[in-house]
Amino acid sequence: MLLERQAQSTVERLRRTFRVLAITGPRQSGKTTLARMCFADKPYVSFEDVDVRQRAQADPRGFLAQFPDGAVLDEVQRLPAILSYLQGWVDTRQRMGDFVLTGSEQFGLRAGISQSLAGRVAHVELLPLSLAEIAQTADWQRASPNKLMHFMWRGAYPALYAAKGVAPAPYDWYAQYFATYVQRDVRQITGVQDLATFERFVLLCAGRCGQLLNTSSLASDAGVSVNTAKNWLSVLQASYIIRLLQPWHENFGKRLVKMPKLYFLDTGLLCHLLRIADAQTLSTHAMRGAVFECWVVAETLKHRLNQGLPPDLYFWRDNHGTELDLLYPEGAHLYPVEIKSGQTFSHDWVNTLDKFKRYAGARVGHTCVVYGGAENFEFLGHSVRSWRLFDGTLG
Repeated sequence: MLLERQAQSTVERLRRTFRVLAITGPRQSGKTTLARMCFADKPYVSFEDVDVRQRAQADPRGFLAQFPDGAVLDEVQRLPAILSYLQGWVDTRQRMGDFVLTGSEQFGLRAGISQSLAGRVAHVELLPLSLAEIAQTADWQRASPNKLMHFMWRGAYPALYAAKGVAPAPYDWYAQYFATYVQRDVRQITGVQDLATFERFVLLCAGRCGQLLNTSSLASDAGVSVNTAKNWLSVLQASYIIRLLQPWHENFGKRLVKMPKLYFLDTGLLCHLLRIADAQTLSTHAMRGAVFECWVVAETLKHRLNQGLPPDLYFWRDNHGTELDLLYPEGAHLYPVEIKSGQTFSHDWVNTLDKFKRYAGARVGHTCVVYGGAENFEFLGHSVRSWRLFDGTLG
């Protein structure tokens, strides 16, 4: 049974008002499956197929003419030149939801699509499975009582939630995924030659997840220049391995830090890079809190992208070390959240939320603590949310 993806409603909404829909995201996040599910009536072609790519390259107009009712064009980053021809084709036809493009949004693909198809294309970014999507699977019922550690360690890529007896072991899958990512994407597209140094760089990033990112220190530890470190961080962001959260720019009378915080967008890959062998090891690991923080950030980002909302996520920290883990603006209000991996609520978890409310005043909307326990309740005007029912909304 195919999983129902939360982005489906956004895809269905956008196909009615745009001529082209582009579904982008990391490799193996389910882009092709979503496109073929939502556009089952359209022919499907993949530019991964060398013969297809050569035919389209040799005669792009003739290639597009094969599809009088549009088509799903998969892995379009393999033939970006087709986008210019597609612009004229969809302008002539004037049909909504005419063509669907999928691809890994890497190294300028989104910019290329926007430049060639400006005003004609809607974007949907698809990350791996959200918690609500994982809860549809048999794995959710079979998991051990400590589900949080299990699913953080397992990660969220759809391939890991195939039918019982078919899904690969997480260690094997992530080893192959990362090796393929480095060998194919990093080497072929960015021209990185020293793969061993790049791999060490990624491992060092894993050890810094949830922390302020000092690029100079990271570069020094990796043995590369600061410019190289910045370039490699851009590569990791473009390929959805990491996300850098920027500090909120309004200071409310306090000087703020300027460094971003580094997060991995899949905790399974993060655990693999940290060499965390199983869920039990994660439950007592020194990085457990950082992994949980990454998980909450990723779930929040998935919710916003699945709903077609701007991925505007920030953190807030002043020069005295007072820090909010997550913050997003919505209209005239700011919604802050504290992230705690502990299973037992502590009343001092809301102290930073109270301080932020004093700084920001009337601009603060609903305040929230997301934690590793099982109960939902209100505490002194703050919402305390269990990870089990956390859907990526902070309000």
